[in-house]
Order: sequence, then C-alpha cells, then structure tokens
Amino acid sequence: MARRGHACAMRAVGTALCLLLLAACGRDDEKAPRVAGGDAVRGIALMAQYQCGACHAIPKVQAAGGEGGPSLESFGRRSYIAGRLPNMPDRLVAWIVDPPALVPGTRMPVMGVSENDARHIAAALYTLQ
Repeated sequence: MARRGHACAMRAVGTALCLLLLAACGRDDEKAPRVAGGDAVRGIALMAQYQCGACHAIPKVQAAGGEGGPSLESFGRRSYIAGRLPNMPDRLVAWIVDPPALVPGTRMPVMGVSENDARHIAAALYTLQ
C-alpha cells in the first residue's frame, strides 16, 4: 500500500511539473526583451520605411528579402549583434542608429534612423523568434 501511495505522489508531482511547463509556454513575443519606448508594430512599419529589406530578409516585413546582409529571422534569439556585440536593448538601439560607431569597418551603413525610431525597430527585431 505504501508503494501505491508513493507512485501516486510521484505522478502528482509529474503532473504538476507538466502544468508549470505548459503555463510557461506562450507567444514568442512575450519572451522578447523589453525595449523602453519601443513599439514592435511601429518598428515593422519603420523597417519597411527605412528599406532594411534591401539588404536583409526580415519576416513580417513585406518585400524584405535582401541578401546583402544577414537574414534577421530569429534575431530575438541571437546572443550577439553583428557577431560581436552582446545583444542587449540599449546596445541594439545604438547599433541601429550608428553601426560604424560600434563596429568600425562594418558593411552596415548609417541609415539616418533616429534613436526613437531605432527603439521601435529594436522592439520589432526582438519579436523575431
């Protein structure tokens, strides 16, 4: 009888763990880092406006299939920006505004993106999981 009680208790623990894991599952953009003042929906529109898709393939951005730069698919899961900079919101905003200031010699040009617009673009990039 004690073994049956132990088995039931173990099953209950297993069930509780499964429920906790399921509760942690959600939309990918819920896991995205928060960018102060950033609006991801606005950022998608701004990436089209600044023609980021001329060089990058970007999911969610219409006609963004460029091949000159890396694809931005799954950007929100990347550890580094440009393969060198830790992927953190403030650093990403700075990168979008002035890439050569952070990585001299980078092929990514200054596109005239304001810091405010860069915050929206960064918020959008982090939703790409």
